[in-house]
Amino acid sequence: MSKKMSDKEGSDGSETGSEERSVGYSGWVYHLGVNSIGREYCHLRYLVLRGQYVQMYKRDPIENRGLKPIRKGVVGPSLMVEERGRKKINHGDVYVLRFCTPLDDTKKGEIACASAGDARKWMEAFEQAKQQAEHALLRGGSRHINNENELNLEGHRRHVRRYAFGLRKLISIGKGPEKLLRQASNLGSDIRSDRYIGGDVGDAVEPHQWKCVQAVNGIRIFEDVAETKKGKGVLVKSVGVVDASLDTVFEVVVSLDKRQRYEWDMLTADLEILDSSNGHYDIVYGTFDPKYLSWWHSKRDFVFSRQWFHCQDGSYIILQSPVVHKKQPPKSGYRRTKLNPSIWEIRRLDPSTTKNARCIVTQMMEIHSSGWGSWKKHHFSKFEKTIPYALLCQVAGLREYFGANPTLANDSPTVVRKTFSDTSDISVDFEDAESKDEFYDAISADVLLENEDSDDDDDDDDDEVDITKEGKIKLKNVSWALTSLALKSKAVSDATNQLDIHSNPISIDASQFHGSLHQGKDQTDSNCWTEPGGEGFMIRGKTYLTDFSKVPGGDPVLKLLAVDWFMADSNVEKVALHPKCLVQSNAGKKLPFIFVVNLEVPATPNYSLVLYYGADRPLKTGSLLHKFVEGSDVYRNARFKLIPRIIEGYWMVKRAVGTKACLLGKAVTCKFLRQDNYLEIDVDIGSSSVARSIIGLVLGYITSLVVDLAILIEAKEEKELPEHILGTVRLNRVKLDSAVQI
Repeated sequence: MSKKMSDKEGSDGSETGSEERSVGYSGWVYHLGVNSIGREYCHLRYLVLRGQYVQMYKRDPIENRGLKPIRKGVVGPSLMVEERGRKKINHGDVYVLRFCTPLDDTKKGEIACASAGDARKWMEAFEQAKQQAEHALLRGGSRHINNENELNLEGHRRHVRRYAFGLRKLISIGKGPEKLLRQASNLGSDIRSDRYIGGDVGDAVEPHQWKCVQAVNGIRIFEDVAETKKGKGVLVKSVGVVDASLDTVFEVVVSLDKRQRYEWDMLTADLEILDSSNGHYDIVYGTFDPKYLSWWHSKRDFVFSRQWFHCQDGSYIILQSPVVHKKQPPKSGYRRTKLNPSIWEIRRLDPSTTKNARCIVTQMMEIHSSGWGSWKKHHFSKFEKTIPYALLCQVAGLREYFGANPTLANDSPTVVRKTFSDTSDISVDFEDAESKDEFYDAISADVLLENEDSDDDDDDDDDEVDITKEGKIKLKNVSWALTSLALKSKAVSDATNQLDIHSNPISIDASQFHGSLHQGKDQTDSNCWTEPGGEGFMIRGKTYLTDFSKVPGGDPVLKLLAVDWFMADSNVEKVALHPKCLVQSNAGKKLPFIFVVNLEVPATPNYSLVLYYGADRPLKTGSLLHKFVEGSDVYRNARFKLIPRIIEGYWMVKRAVGTKACLLGKAVTCKFLRQDNYLEIDVDIGSSSVARSIIGLVLGYITSLVVDLAILIEAKEEKELPEHILGTVRLNRVKLDSAVQI
């Protein structure tokens, strides 16, 4: 819709004010679904999102004046948009987004985009619209919007009343369907330049002692000296800066286009898919001629799985592991090779430091090579003729490929994020603060020896550490400095802001509370839980809104009473209502407040990890915790946060899980039960395909993992800072078969 048409539409008086100065988004998508006779369809549609209102057209309404939409709807505060991964349509890959409303299963649907970047931008646009709806609901507005008019992309197209949209502009997302269908088009004539600013460049995830041992072909190669000392093989990674957007790099890495891969990948260029599932996992078969490594070897082939995740900050993680598949047994003339397990990490660089789209690309793997030691010391060795070395050099190949094809760097234009007007703005400052988080949310235990997050040597500010008079640490993209100095910051341990200090505390006798998972005696105990302190987690400090500084968390506000480990055929919800639950016990009823967190783990059978936290005093009226407990589900979903931290475990699982805080209400479906003296949160991890994939990986190694979790409420206003950790738990090598049937 043109600017002129949008301005005219706002003149009918039905919807002015908050929507009048909003920004709209538009672009071509595919509408996926099932018709009345059960057949799947895929229709090319033009989607327009303006404020909280969505319209879907058969043709471009800009070129076809007066065209009426075939579907209309309102983005409500309970809308969830889930990334469903890749799907093959018309001999090409598309990226699917699923819309649903947890409160109404009939309102759902799917659209598909031509690229991963377009899918991400639509997710951001709908998230922005959802935040508008949440803010309007909290202000008591939007009462005129009937819930029946909420967005629904499935079923019969009901007539929905006409909405007025007073808009300044529409921002195009994507170049249109020609990228998939290879059709000529002039849709990209007025596409705007890539100026999207956002994301986090400081997402290093686990304690490693990375040391740069060589610079080869324009990339740096690191060794984790901490793992080497443990004698568990050598954990290495290659790191390079690629002059392209992270979405474009991701698409090139996962693409199976041979012509494209021949230009950058010397090892795994000839690939074909054997199997795929859920849009985030596939199994591929490949062959290669080792004459490029050694002239006398026979031809080789390999089979490996690829599993990828799109993180909340926009970065991508791709896990690659050797597998065996029945469709491709060993065949004559080829020697089956087992590729090293590896991980791709693709993260954006801070756009404020560069005019062009750039990202950090990391390839990490574990190797067992006798030639590694001599190679890193610049001595001649056979390591340069090995498969691990060829894999590490893939980063260099990507770098040169995009350098030789600069038009690919900004192939898909990004959304220009705009702020709303004063009457419809939803804490823009806080949104910006969230996008500028440049710190760990969980502290590493060791000191990193090298800053692996940037290849820029001319920006001295990246290596500055400023300690203010208040004892706060202000860092700029320095992971090693944060790790070594963060523990010197003042930890937040004062819980008086959350509990009523004027009430007499109740003595909590731990012997009166029991769960199906027993409490461990020490760190060597297995299949148990313990309660660590909060010092291992980074939370927002008092001055976060001005300098984005984070400080270590202190003692949790609530005490961990017990942990239950259940299994059942379906999801277990409303655990607190069970007559044998500790919440219903005499000891439980005497406590001022109990916080129940039920993590529903999708598997066969399903599992539930139930954490019970108790307070020795009533909640302080007006505190952040009190507002969370007594607030609406919309408010709770926007604030409930969890930070994971794997202390011990397989390195690939550590990298996949990470240590970045996650707003659970925005990632998965959360249901809340507030009664008597307790609040229960049922977290359906299986409601997100990405979360389901990650938890599936974790369950495969769960008996060797030691995992810390911290729960807290996100602070967004100055009076709510600093944040306080509500509770923590450490899970020591939990066994699946120890779960109790419920």
